Amino acid sequence: MRAYIGRQQAVSAEDFAELALGTPVELWLGVEGESEQERAAREDAARDILADNPDLPDDLIRIAAQVIEDNPDLFDVIPLTRPARRRPARKGVAA
Repeated sequence: MRAYIGRQQAVSAEDFAELALGTPVELWLGVEGESEQERAAREDAARDILADNPDLPDDLIRIAAQVIEDNPDLFDVIPLTRPARRRPARKGVAA
């Protein structure tokens, strides 16, 4: 099965994240061994992106949740069942 986001094929969880973000994942997570100067520059770029698109975190969470729900085999997750909501007992009525 092939998965595409737009015209780009995603073959790994990293691909999905990069395509959903529109930026390399390393921009947000950093890279091992980066200098303080590199880190500061990366964080400045990330702040600029968030300033231009303040809805990006919410949009990304929505996209990621949908991708994981649609492709759990790519992420090695087990869907959890949600417990049934219990209704509060009405006054004067035994539960």
